[in-house]
Amino acid sequence: MAIKTILLVAFFASMIIVGASCRKHSVDVNGFVLGGRSVGPWLTAFAFGTSYFSAVIFVGYAGQFGWNFGIASTWIGLGNAFIGSLLPWVVLGRRTRVMTQHIGSKTMPDFFGNRYKSTKLRVAASAITFVFLVPYTASLFNGLSRLFEMAFDIDYAYCVIAMAVLTGIYVIVGGYMATAINDFIQGVIMLFGIVAVIAAVLNQNGGFMESMKALANIESDVMNGAYASFLGPDPFYLLVVVLLTSLGTWGLPQMVGKFYSIKSENSIQKGTIISTAFAIIVAGGCYFLGGFGRLFATPDQVATEGFDSIVPSMLSNLPDVLIAIVLVLVLSASMSTLSSLVLTSSSTLTLDLIAPVSKKEMTDKKKITIMRVFIAFFIIVSAVIAIVQAKSKVTFIAQLMGVSWGALAGAFLAPFLYGLYWK
Repeated sequence: MAIKTILLVAFFASMIIVGASCRKHSVDVNGFVLGGRSVGPWLTAFAFGTSYFSAVIFVGYAGQFGWNFGIASTWIGLGNAFIGSLLPWVVLGRRTRVMTQHIGSKTMPDFFGNRYKSTKLRVAASAITFVFLVPYTASLFNGLSRLFEMAFDIDYAYCVIAMAVLTGIYVIVGGYMATAINDFIQGVIMLFGIVAVIAAVLNQNGGFMESMKALANIESDVMNGAYASFLGPDPFYLLVVVLLTSLGTWGLPQMVGKFYSIKSENSIQKGTIISTAFAIIVAGGCYFLGGFGRLFATPDQVATEGFDSIVPSMLSNLPDVLIAIVLVLVLSASMSTLSSLVLTSSSTLTLDLIAPVSKKEMTDKKKITIMRVFIAFFIIVSAVIAIVQAKSKVTFIAQLMGVSWGALAGAFLAPFLYGLYWK
């Protein structure tokens, strides 16, 4: 318990220190929302990756798709790396950086409004962002509940409140630059953490080869050894999942927004390589780990407790030091995505809805104050939704979370691509 507590306190303290040190970068709107468009390739690449991969992937998707596809679920992680990370940087990165600076847009709705000369489009895009980012934000808390209860035996609500408060502090104080630097720190933790966890989990079954043998012996309705095969028991469904989890990033405001802030076109090339490598290790590692879920959970357990119980079952017998690392890993994944989402929501609502309809010209100081208020508001609302859902099992909230990703990407991907490439 002492090891877990020390690591968590050190992690939280570093986040607050970074937020305080970045206060000087958030004196105007450009600095608070975009870091002054001076963020380097390493920070931008890690910010992109950590916004993409949250606790939902580590606990939920890795367990669910690992259970369904076995070791072939690794293809989902690789698809996320090449289709969801590499291609957006290549196709969208440079043109987004150049065009958003040229037309002076700071958010995706602002881009639509300026590019298509349409106030209605700006307002509609802002409303869609607000409506669907809040439930998406709430879903980030879900992956934490089982892991914290397993490690500390404390109520889920306290975990949610602590994470919400600490994330709110460093985002409100330091703005985008604090988020980017903390994303880098959290990304490094995720890289080392996933490698250590994979090695420890496989070692419980005698290493990689022994784990593969055990996985091959598990019965499947399709064929013998399906869960240890190259494409798994259902290749077509696997392909669908790869595309659905990869293409969405192209149209998500909090992901595309990272290209607005990068400092130069030359940084795009470096960022492309860094972001892809990060995604291969983190996403590939998560789904690879989840592929061995059938060695640690039973069909009866999954039927009664759900797919979210698989990864905690894999981790329950690890040494305390590794469990502490896993907790910090999952916290890193959740807080990095949470900070990106609430900053995107608050900036969009302030700059694209409130400022345009204001009768008086708003100063930068007032805009930043309003954004800080909305950051706190969004974090509180998402935390309340997460706690209510966990306590009362309100199903429609879970369904709304499920469509958030698709609704945002479906609404924005086409007009954004047209805006970049259509003369």
